[in-house]
Amino acid sequence: MAASHIVKAYDEELADLNRLIVEMGGLVESQLASAIEVLIKHMPEEAKAVIKQDKKIDEMEIAIDQLATRLLALRQPMGEDLRNIVAALKMSNNIERMGDYGKNIAKRAITISHLPILNKTSASIERMGEMVRIMIRETLDAYIRKDKDLALEVIEKDQQVDQIHTSLFREILTYMSANPDTATSCTHLLFIVKNIERIGDHTTNLAEQIYYIVSGELVNEDRVKEDKSAYVAVEGEGKNN
Repeated sequence: MAASHIVKAYDEELADLNRLIVEMGGLVESQLASAIEVLIKHMPEEAKAVIKQDKKIDEMEIAIDQLATRLLALRQPMGEDLRNIVAALKMSNNIERMGDYGKNIAKRAITISHLPILNKTSASIERMGEMVRIMIRETLDAYIRKDKDLALEVIEKDQQVDQIHTSLFREILTYMSANPDTATSCTHLLFIVKNIERIGDHTTNLAEQIYYIVSGELVNEDRVKEDKSAYVAVEGEGKNN
C-alpha cells in the first residue's frame, strides 16, 4: 500500500511539473501577443500591464526549478522520466528568457508610442510576431502530446522567422538612412524585431528538448540558420561620392 502511495505521489508531481511548463509557456505566448498589440496600436498604459506579467513568469521558473530539483533528489527517476525532468529545468530557463524579450518589446513600445511607425513595417512585425506565437503554441502542443514530429516542424519554421527578420532589418535600416529624423523609432524597431527573432530561437530550443524527451536523441545541430541580419548593409553605404 505504501509503495502504491509513493508511485501515485510521484506521478502527481510529474504531472504538476508538466502543467507548470505548459502554464508558463502559455503566459509567454499571451505576453508576446499583447506586447505586439500595444506596440502596433500605440497603447503605453496597456504596455505597463504587459511588463508586469514578467514577474509571474519569473516566479513560475523558480517553482519549476524547485519541483524538478526535488524530483531528481528524492525520486531517482530513470528513462523518459529523467529526461523529462532534466529537460524541464532547461525549458523553464528558455521560457523565462522569452518572457524577458516580451517585456523588452513592451518597454520599447512605451518609448516610441508617441513616435511615427511605418505602416508597412508594423504589418511585417505583426506577421512575424504571429508566426512566433504559433510556434510557441505548437511547441506546447508537442510537449503535451509528446509529439516529436510536431517538435521538428516547429524547428523548421524558425527559418521563416529568420528570413522575415533579415528582411525587416534591411527595410528599417534603409528607411532610417533615407529619413534620419526617424532614427530613434527605427533603432527601437530594430531591437524589437531582434527580440521577436530571439523568442523564436528559444522556442526552437524548447522543441529540441521535447524531441529529446520523447526520442532520447538530440536533434541534428546542423540545421540552417536563415538570419543574415549581421551581414546587412544599406545600399550605397561606404561608397565614395
